[in-house]
Amino acid sequence: MTGVTIFEYDALADISADGNVMRNVEGLRMLPSHIFSWLEAQALRLAEAGENVWLRMTQRCGCRVVQVTSFVGVIRCPDGFQIEVLPKLGKVNGKVNARQLLIEMLRCLGSFRHIQTDRAQLLSRRMPLLEVFISEFLRAVEHVVKWGMRSDYRSRQDNIFALRGKLSMSEHLRHNLCRRDRFFAEFDEFSLNRPENRVLHAALRCVLAWTATQANQQLAQELCFVFADIPISDQPDADFTRVHLDRGMAHYDAALGWARLILKDESPLTGQGVNGAPSLLFPMERVFEAFVAKHLSRQLCNGYTLRAQARSFSLVKHNKQDWFRLNPDLLVQAAKVNQVVLDTKWKLLDAHKANGTEKYGLDQSDFYQLYAYGQSYLDGKGDVVLIYPKTDRFEQPLPVFAFPNGLRLWVLPFCLREKHLLLPPCNTLGVFFSKKC
Repeated sequence: MTGVTIFEYDALADISADGNVMRNVEGLRMLPSHIFSWLEAQALRLAEAGENVWLRMTQRCGCRVVQVTSFVGVIRCPDGFQIEVLPKLGKVNGKVNARQLLIEMLRCLGSFRHIQTDRAQLLSRRMPLLEVFISEFLRAVEHVVKWGMRSDYRSRQDNIFALRGKLSMSEHLRHNLCRRDRFFAEFDEFSLNRPENRVLHAALRCVLAWTATQANQQLAQELCFVFADIPISDQPDADFTRVHLDRGMAHYDAALGWARLILKDESPLTGQGVNGAPSLLFPMERVFEAFVAKHLSRQLCNGYTLRAQARSFSLVKHNKQDWFRLNPDLLVQAAKVNQVVLDTKWKLLDAHKANGTEKYGLDQSDFYQLYAYGQSYLDGKGDVVLIYPKTDRFEQPLPVFAFPNGLRLWVLPFCLREKHLLLPPCNTLGVFFSKKC
């Protein structure tokens, strides 16, 4: 299986385009014509449907290209060609570090809490992201097999030679009127054929078709052999509703979590397409928000709590209805009283561009948004915070921005490696957060 690795906002072009011109364009990769045509069709479909636009049409040097947006993960084309999209910070830190960072950040999303970070990061040095996910799933299923697959009593009807359970008289007469050696009976059978095992078998068959690495293929085939006598779930949604982890089945938890992702497309965004080519894509804004929320809560001083996605206020009322909900990403509270409003932004700032034109790369709309949050949640006084990822161009907090009437806005870097928020010296935020978690 072949593929390419790119970063957020990179563009992809048809290899049949003018190669001499296009190959010198930064952030542009050339693709086989049939792959580009498929991506172009996806971009047009997304634009027409008005869905989350993880791919869009644009131009480079007068030629048509498709551009990925702020989504990361894996795009899997119908013929198995994979496009791995990594966080844009990887352009500075390298592909391996970007892949490892993404794995660490994804663990903060509930569906990916089962990732064993050290093992996954070791694999990421030599495997694309999708293969790392597959390897983690296979490891979890192998753990189930080692600790013991659970059986359950299952009601069954069959025409058998020795009577078991209860004789079904009407069926017995219909099938065995002339056969005295058979009994049509309904009985309970202790079997591995239970919903948990069926969905794991179905997920194993999926990843066996997806994986391209020899190690994953071999382990997937071995596990499929173990599950050979268990039917493959033909209705995963229904089987997942029947999943019941009895006492002593905690070792199934991780494997079932991965199976849900594989069979039920429970990633934040899944591009299925008309050709059945599953892709796992994650909006970096949401991933960054989850990462900050998890680790910032550990940096809080005693007596304060962190609330995510508050929905207490709206911008206006109209005909006794609330319009335009104000939903800050994070809210620091003490005894349920609002203290600080915080919003995360997955954008790379440049502290060296402080002139009136570039303004560090900040967006005016974000300032309007934080001003509205401050008026509603803090009565127009106190501190609101914009959090951006720390980079070598944004290593220290910016000087405070002052709104009228006592509302202050801070622009702070969050260190992804050390997992903590950098605070300005001698400011009121030190009451809420420790300098380092």
